[in-house]
Amino acid sequence: MKQALSILFLILLLVGCSSNTSSENNKKITGNENQTENNANEKNDETKQQKNQKQTESEIDEYQPNSQVTDDRSLQKVGQTYADQKGEATLKAMKNVNKTYEMGSIELTVRETKMIHLRPDYGMIDYFHVLTHDEEFDFVKVFVEIKNKYSEKVNFAPIALLKTNTGETFDWQKDIYLEELNGEIEGNATKFGNLGFIVNATDGHAHIEGHNEQSDHKKAKDIKWIEITTSDVFDKEHKKISDSQKIRIEF
Repeated sequence: MKQALSILFLILLLVGCSSNTSSENNKKITGNENQTENNANEKNDETKQQKNQKQTESEIDEYQPNSQVTDDRSLQKVGQTYADQKGEATLKAMKNVNKTYEMGSIELTVRETKMIHLRPDYGMIDYFHVLTHDEEFDFVKVFVEIKNKYSEKVNFAPIALLKTNTGETFDWQKDIYLEELNGEIEGNATKFGNLGFIVNATDGHAHIEGHNEQSDHKKAKDIKWIEITTSDVFDKEHKKISDSQKIRIEF
């Protein structure tokens, strides 16, 4: 009898050990699977970021320099300066955004934003006098890509209104680049380029919230964020087919 009980006890002990070992192995396998999944997700995110960055670099390389505004493509670090026949530009802030927003048939990708100090060449000063009489000034620049995913032509403006944390607001008519990014875009077509707005100017070209045009805002203020409001999307009959979006970007 004692021998039988001893054998039974030994069997139960072996079964328990086997069960614990199996449980520990299962935990290890599950842990390894979770780690593998996390590593895969991180790799996918990294691959996506690399793909977006390459896409941005490709589009910027293809971009034809604006005929009025100094080319800033080489400015990638704060403090860098570049000069050409149109003037001298110094990078004050930059944000690689690479984020896409969908509005019906429109796919709007904000590639990058920059804050640039520009000292236009003497021959270019008259071009900017409509917006400011300052001989040098800061401006915010946004590089965008616009895709029309449908076959029908639509109307769209990537920046109908731009607002800064300093209270300045600008409509699309204050854009200094004039690269025809607003308006019609053909079916299955893509457009990309810059839009830019002079900030902290001394002659009241922008509306200041809570101030009138006589307000004293000559002291330059730091731009910490901008808020973009796109236009609605309209079809070829000028009927609205999708609502606008607000996009806030921190520097």
